[in-house]
Amino acid sequence: MTDFFGDTDAGGDGAGLFEAPASESAPEPLTSLPPRTSTPNPGAPLAVRMRPATLAEVVGQQHLLAPGAPLRRLVEGSGASSVLLYGPPGTGKTTLASLISGATGRRFEALSALSAGVKEVRGVIELARRRLLHGEQTVLFIDEVHRFSKTQQDALLAAVENRIVLLVGATTENPSFSVVSPLLSRSLVLQLQSLTSDDIRVVIERARTDERGLGGSVEIADDALEHLVRLAAGDARRALTALEAAAGAALDRTAVRPALLDLETVESSVDKAAVRYDRDGDQHYDVISAFIKSIRGSDVDAALHYLARMIVAGEDPRFIARRLVVHASEDIGMADPTALQTATAAAQAVQLIGMPEARLALAQATIHLATAPKSGAVIAALGAAMADVNQGRDGLVPPHLRDGHYAGAEKLGNAVGYRYPHNHPDGVLAQQYPPDELVGVDYYEPTGHGAERDLAQRVPKLRRIIRGS
Repeated sequence: MTDFFGDTDAGGDGAGLFEAPASESAPEPLTSLPPRTSTPNPGAPLAVRMRPATLAEVVGQQHLLAPGAPLRRLVEGSGASSVLLYGPPGTGKTTLASLISGATGRRFEALSALSAGVKEVRGVIELARRRLLHGEQTVLFIDEVHRFSKTQQDALLAAVENRIVLLVGATTENPSFSVVSPLLSRSLVLQLQSLTSDDIRVVIERARTDERGLGGSVEIADDALEHLVRLAAGDARRALTALEAAAGAALDRTAVRPALLDLETVESSVDKAAVRYDRDGDQHYDVISAFIKSIRGSDVDAALHYLARMIVAGEDPRFIARRLVVHASEDIGMADPTALQTATAAAQAVQLIGMPEARLALAQATIHLATAPKSGAVIAALGAAMADVNQGRDGLVPPHLRDGHYAGAEKLGNAVGYRYPHNHPDGVLAQQYPPDELVGVDYYEPTGHGAERDLAQRVPKLRRIIRGS
């Protein structure tokens, strides 16, 4: 049995489904795979046995499978575009690839991005070229296509452009970040979505009753079903793997049929749900973006959720700490000046004590920042000032502010006429500080939030005194 579709740490989208025919050969690890037409091996994993054999059995992805939609046309055999299927594990990427290959009798070739090189890519293209001479089309399925190097991806371009192969690439990562532009422009990019809770219930119930699956040998208690749905987190393969483990335990425990699969059995059979998070992929950016936006929006609970996801997934705590330090100035600033102190202290705690203890400091900083009054005045002020500098509005430093600590400085007029603020009873006095071109320009505009309420009154007074207005 060809094991190309086996689950891997890379998030491959299925387990072995198809027998490789002996009639044609190609360089390893190339496998030549026809679409499934017979019942899978009863000893195969439940997720393999229950893989949809027809479009009618596909659960979810209706946004891509509506009548006339590009993916539906491919599956039905009337489309001819190469496609990149992008989405989380367990959403049907491999299933859809096999259905596409089955349309109009196309041959199905698969390469593993984890082990194939340019030689294997060229081998399957040459095989497809020979078949095309006899009117036989080839679907080339590449799982985890984002792991192909630029050279390997470039080797596909001509074959894709000339339709020597119909490329179906499956990836859990955003192709915009990982697929070369020429290949991206020659393919439809279709984003698959995590299955809904209702979708997962359909998948579980079908597996429970179908003869390919459990054949009605178990009954599932309502609370056990809901726990399986939660564990799946939108991943059909994870749902079926958990169901198979729990059902096996329930069947071993009693000779009664159907056996009752209760919550206790599920909890004892299935470990905690894996966290869908790839530190090198777009989930990394999506989760940290949601984390920061939740803090900015003052939703402390959502912020703690995303923090927990990053911690459980093993995100670098230094990365989290750096983002908190930046956020303290960018979105809170002078509305709560202590926020930067808390964030910096959390970053220091990460360096001093490490994980897992430092997670508490990260949580404390997250709570402080999420519940603090917000202000974007710091970043707005700096941005406006830098924009003026970039546009050439820099001007000369006024002579009385220039350095006077060297021989001859006074003859040049440097530091002459400078008024020392501490000599004034109020510590503030009228004096020109900016270059002539920027006199009267306001950059910092305090908000009325938090500590900036006082600054909103103080700053205008300071400007009036300094400018003598």
